[in-house]
Parts: sequence; C-alpha cells; structure tokens
Amino acid sequence: MTFTTPAFLVFLVVVWTLYWNLKRKAQNGLILAASVFFYACWDWRFLGLLFFNAGVDYIAALLLDRETDHSKRKAWLLLSLASNLGILGFFKYFDFFTASFSAAASAIGVQTNPVLLEVILPLGISFYTFQALSYTIDVYRRRIPAIHDPIAYFSFICFFPHMVAGPIQQAKHLLVQFERERTFDTAFVTDGARQMLWGFFKKMVVADNLARIVNDAFSDPSAVSGWQLLWATYCFAWQIYCDFSGYTDIAIGCARLFGFDMTRNFAYPYFSQSVPEFWRRWHITLSNWFRDYLYIPLGGNRVGAWRHKMNILLVFLASGLWHGANWTFVVWGLLHGLGFLILPRFLATPANNATPANNATPANNATPANNATPANNATPSNNATPGGEGVLPSPRALIAIVATFHFVCLAWIFFRAESLTEAIYIIEKIGASIISGNFDKPQDVRAMILVSFLVAIEWLQRRRQHPLQIEFWPRPLRWATYYFLVLIIFSRAKLDYTPFIYFQF
Repeated sequence: MTFTTPAFLVFLVVVWTLYWNLKRKAQNGLILAASVFFYACWDWRFLGLLFFNAGVDYIAALLLDRETDHSKRKAWLLLSLASNLGILGFFKYFDFFTASFSAAASAIGVQTNPVLLEVILPLGISFYTFQALSYTIDVYRRRIPAIHDPIAYFSFICFFPHMVAGPIQQAKHLLVQFERERTFDTAFVTDGARQMLWGFFKKMVVADNLARIVNDAFSDPSAVSGWQLLWATYCFAWQIYCDFSGYTDIAIGCARLFGFDMTRNFAYPYFSQSVPEFWRRWHITLSNWFRDYLYIPLGGNRVGAWRHKMNILLVFLASGLWHGANWTFVVWGLLHGLGFLILPRFLATPANNATPANNATPANNATPANNATPANNATPSNNATPGGEGVLPSPRALIAIVATFHFVCLAWIFFRAESLTEAIYIIEKIGASIISGNFDKPQDVRAMILVSFLVAIEWLQRRRQHPLQIEFWPRPLRWATYYFLVLIIFSRAKLDYTPFIYFQF
C-alpha cells in the first residue's frame, strides 16, 4: 500500500473518520495501530526491528531524563547511538564497506574472500533512525523532557504519513503535538487536502511520466546520444524533485488532516541562486538534522577557516552516504560540498547573501533552538521570494538560477548513475555532443510541456507554502482548479505502479 494506490485512499478515509470521533489518547492509539498496519502492508517482518530500535530509545531517554551523573548519561546516549547506527550500518552499509575493502585490498595485490549479507534494506530505516536519534540527543541535551507515554512516543516514531520517506521530524516539533489535545480545524484540514492534491499531481503526472525518459536513457547510456543523455538528466532533475517533494506534500497534507503540523521540506529549490540557497530549500529537514546534530557539534563556524570548511565537507559527505551505500552518492555529496564553498564567490547576488557562513544550513551556526523550529522553515515570508520580488527574475538573478540548476544537474548524474565509471562516461558523452553541435531534439515534447506548466505555477506561487494555497481565490475558480488537476491526474497518470525514489533510502 502506497500513497498513490486506491487502497491507501480507502485506508485514509476509514482511519480519518474514526480518528475525529475519539479523544486524544484514543486518537494516538488509533494512529499507532494504523501505522503498524500501514508498515506491515510493506513487509511485516521488519516490524520487530522497528519496535526494538524505538524501544531502546524510549528506555534510554527515560534513564537520561532522571540521571544526573554525567558519565552515566553519556553511557545511555551511547547505547542509543550504538543501537540506531549499528542497525542502520548493518543493513545499509555492511556490504558496501566490505566490498570496498576487498576491492582496495585487491588493488594492492591482497586477495580476500568477502562475505556479503545481501539483505533487504528495511523500508524507511534511514528516516525513522534519524528521527529517533533526534529525540534521545535532545533529551540528553536537556532541551526536551523524556516522554512517559509509550503510545504517544511510538505514534511519533511510526506516524504513517512520514514513516517511510520523511520528512524527518524532530521530537521538539512533532512529538509534543502527540501530547496535546487536537481539535478539528476546517481551514487546516482543507489546506492539507489541497497540498495532498498538488503532491498527487507532481508524483503521478510529472514524475512518473518523466521516469520513462530517464530510465530509457540511463539503463544503457551507450545506446543513446549525448543530447538524449543531457535531456534525460534534465528530466531526472525534475523527476526526483516532483517524486520526493510530491511524497512530502502528500505526507504533510495527510498529517494536517489529523491536526498535525509537520516541518516544511521543500521551498522551490530550483529557483535557488546558489548551492547554499539550494540546501536551504531542498530536503530541509535533513539539512536541519545534519546542522543540529553533526555540523554544530563539530564546531560549526566557530572554528578556524580551514576547520570550518572541513566541517562543511564532512556534513555533505555524510549526507551523500546517508542517501545510499555507493561511491556515486559519496561523490554527489562531495560535489555539493565543494559547490557550497566555492560557487557563491562567482554567483553572488544581492538576494543571495553569498557567503556560506552567512547563508545556510549547514553553514548557519545559530543555535538549534533558534533555527530548527517550525518558524524557520514553514512561513512563506521566511523563505523569501526566490529570484526577486517581480513577476520575472532580474537578468542577474536568472543567470544565477540557471547556473545553480546546471551545477545541481551535473551532480544528479552521479546520483542517478549505477557507478562512477558510468557517470564519467555519461558526462564525457554529453560534453562531446555539445562540442560537436549535432543537436538531437527532445523525444517527448509532452514532458517539456508538463515541466513548463509546473515551473510556471510554482514560480507564480513561490511566496506560498505550496502552489494550492488559494483559499483567497473566488470559490468557483478554486473548484475549477481542483477539478482540472483531478482530471489531469486521471487522464495523464501512468497505470503501472512507479515506486517513490526515496523508498530505496
């Protein structure tokens, strides 16, 4: 069962109807039961792993909260870290590091016989692991008290909208909402439904239709021209954005149906004028997590210039490795780290506030309490207007947007390719085609129309949380928009199931 299947809509209606006829504790119990059922529909075998991991953190947090001895508190935190990162490392990285060590040994003439586990990666493990860690670390830092209600805690970890692919919710934002009474708010719920509709459009219409173009080119790069690979790279940039942000829109909107506010995860990232700005707008919750729990503990920008740069590179390398156990992801992270440090010197614009230290996650060194709250990411006014205040961006802003987008697309090649060798081959082939000038027109003009429509709508609505924040429009125009999007979804959505890209992480 996934968000884009009829089964999920039936499940959602049943759970939602029951939910608003219950009191808070019963609501939490229903959410936990529904979340367990939702996850079990994927693979019930990993439920035990999920509850073991979360159970260790629940107990560790209670002990951290009441313990006063610093060394004992550190021991309980290390238990939580070892449990979470140990399980994540075993399932996600054991084969990667074992194979990499064997390859390195073979390169210097030492033959090994590595034993690979070849186990299935538990769905959502990277997301719920980071979410659980945020809780125990914040309890250790005395920023939040440990929660004594196990139903509320496990509901926070297992909450089905964000459980599989985020957005990663820190306990100080979402967990506290499980402890409060929730009342039905028509405007809040309606806005959630609108955001879900926009997410369905991005995933089922744009991302899934671009997937065929991308898969055809990247499945065998030697069989297509460099121009086709370039076009497929552009398509992948929009595919992964619409796929992942579409999931996020559905997740955040779904949470609102139940009275929960989740942290914003995307803020029109392809309108960014620099790499630092891109990371303020792309996968915001992951950026916030690395800032609060890795970058600042490393010293942030309170250290010397070279150490500060190393901190930034370490964060981006960790981000790359978080995405997948492959050297392509490591290089992808390294490229973004270098782009974060170097490119703002060349793309500085008045709206950009150019320097990494002034700009952003992870280079923003303010305290987590000041930065990681919903107000940091959720208000349209805070995420300003990418590209300027006018209807069209200024020439200078447009150049910065286009240059940043192309740098991001270059990095996406490593993200999408199966190996470093294949990524370099694709880049060389694209470069050769550009130099030769033998232009091949795009194979599917409809994809260009879809992306152009998406860009136009998001640009016009860039001051809003999401493009369907149109509650101020006249009622007939609003409903015409909803019916139009539903019609497009039913007419243009692919019939075969295309999984969300971030399910593999």
